[in-house]
Amino acid sequence: MDWKKSVILPTASVKDVMKVMDKSSLQIAFVVDAENRLLGAVTDGDVRRSILRGEELSAPVKGIMNTHPITVHQGTESAAILRLMKTRSVRQIPLLDGEGRLVGLAQMEELLYRPQRDNAVVLMAGGLGTRLRPLTDKIPKPLLKVGAKPILETILESFLDAGFHRFFFAVNYKSQMIEDYFEDGSRFGAEIEYLHENKRMGTAGALYFLPSIPKEPILVMNGDLLTKVDFGELLDYHIEQGAEATMAVREYSYQVPYGVIDFDGERIEGIREKPSYSFFVNAGIYVLSPEAVARVDKEEFFDMPQLFNALVEEGKKTTVYPVREYWLDIGRMDDFERAQEEYGEMFDGK
Repeated sequence: MDWKKSVILPTASVKDVMKVMDKSSLQIAFVVDAENRLLGAVTDGDVRRSILRGEELSAPVKGIMNTHPITVHQGTESAAILRLMKTRSVRQIPLLDGEGRLVGLAQMEELLYRPQRDNAVVLMAGGLGTRLRPLTDKIPKPLLKVGAKPILETILESFLDAGFHRFFFAVNYKSQMIEDYFEDGSRFGAEIEYLHENKRMGTAGALYFLPSIPKEPILVMNGDLLTKVDFGELLDYHIEQGAEATMAVREYSYQVPYGVIDFDGERIEGIREKPSYSFFVNAGIYVLSPEAVARVDKEEFFDMPQLFNALVEEGKKTTVYPVREYWLDIGRMDDFERAQEEYGEMFDGK
């Protein structure tokens, strides 16, 4: 639906608003000034109530409009907009720029719609989780609860929200507990199969156990990450780039706690006090073409960096996808504790 058909000026009448609503099928109209700044909104209910009050249809719309409608700034995350819609029981929210101009309309139906993606997703869930002992002595790390549910369940739901439904869980340590919890995935609305590693296979080696080489790109992700990355956008980016393999990367910065001395021979050329350095590091999320998957053709330890290095050496196109969204690798106890603190804000209600 074209929201621009629902825009009117404050000089319009109630009857004009009714025509606009009928034309746009949105059941709402937005009153703007000459600079397109939002002045108010009128819903179908507002019009009906004015009729019941016996007001003239020729009366100006400003008499019935809501001068303080719910709005959000353009660029607000879809999940945050959906939470607001659910909290305020509305299905449409105007999007405004920094000057208060109407630039779009968020609609619940569009935010909830996700195209189904048949690409397979491989989640690496076989690690020992040694740095999280004693928590992992009796339970595998992917089943550790962050918030009210296991880490791996939150990851699964994030992919399902993005339209993916076909999953392979690469399992090893306490694999039966993972299989007992997720089974075939049907209760989550997913299709789950298991790749059984009899030994440590690395972050790429488990792909050897896929029942066949996929015909479409697949996504691979470590099973101990919490992130708000849009996996559908990541896949689209990989395809648009025409890449054989794509690696999600995130910026990592650290500060040297001392003054760094620059010198030539014995001569000091300068002193940089506690400088900071930034790098892009592997975020543990990948998209691989069928050709890249086919390179994992032996039952042996094989890490993703090895695969990417091999592709680079052969001149194949490999790309990076910068992660700007929330990302947390739950590798150590302090990461696990941080995840507990941040989960509610980042994932509850999505």
